[in-house]
Amino acid sequence: MLKRVIQQFGLKVQSMSEVDDSHSSTVYKCTLSNGENVFLKIPFTKLKCQRELEAYEILEGSVSIPEMLDYWSGDEECPGAFLLSELKGKPLTYKATPTVAFQVGVLHAEMHTIRPPEERVLTGIQTEFPNWSNFIERQFYSFAEDVRDVLDEQIYKQAIEKYEEMKQQLPSPDGPSFIHMDFRPGSTEIDFTKLYRDFLSIDFTLYNAYQEGYNSIRPLIDLEYVLPFYQFTDAFNSIGWCKRRGIEKNAIFLEENITRLKNWIL
Repeated sequence: MLKRVIQQFGLKVQSMSEVDDSHSSTVYKCTLSNGENVFLKIPFTKLKCQRELEAYEILEGSVSIPEMLDYWSGDEECPGAFLLSELKGKPLTYKATPTVAFQVGVLHAEMHTIRPPEERVLTGIQTEFPNWSNFIERQFYSFAEDVRDVLDEQIYKQAIEKYEEMKQQLPSPDGPSFIHMDFRPGSTEIDFTKLYRDFLSIDFTLYNAYQEGYNSIRPLIDLEYVLPFYQFTDAFNSIGWCKRRGIEKNAIFLEENITRLKNWIL
């Protein structure tokens, strides 16, 4: 499939490597014969491909995203593919400065100001916000079918009880906004979990700078009030995701989330 995608875009590839930690698509970084770096992105399904295509068109010019150099709608074997420019920058690490954290807050808030256009008919993107609590519940119990096969029975039962207890304490959702969740507009509440876990929680000065940046664009919700629920459900759902995508292939990610879940329960 990859060879066919390269031929479809007419690329002269000098070297290529698969990008790590891409959980909704297969992504390759390609260095072309002229020295230019581009990215090939192949979503797992045609629906994801259509959602992403529509999202590129909506987000372009509003937030910093890669330029879509070309697009292929795919065929019976390939769901479709994107050819994307290289977006200059570096991955966030705990060594980032407060200035960078401020910029992250600004970018995140700018994304959250974007709402699905009312005048346009979307065939791939579906806004989940109107029934947000039902959406979260469907997600949780859908993954629960997979999680049951992974966790000890007692831990699984405690996780279900914990979920039912925590969901009662949630405030009204904030949105609808474009969020980092497969291009489905929803509540901003769900969109802070991974950023906080992997970056903001490392250093309080980064957390403060991020909040200042975000608040310069739009008011930040009370994260300490909603984060626990979404951190818990993220760990639970990620266990189910690993079961679906392959336990052996995602063994490290699986163990990380089992540990997080047990910390919440025990």
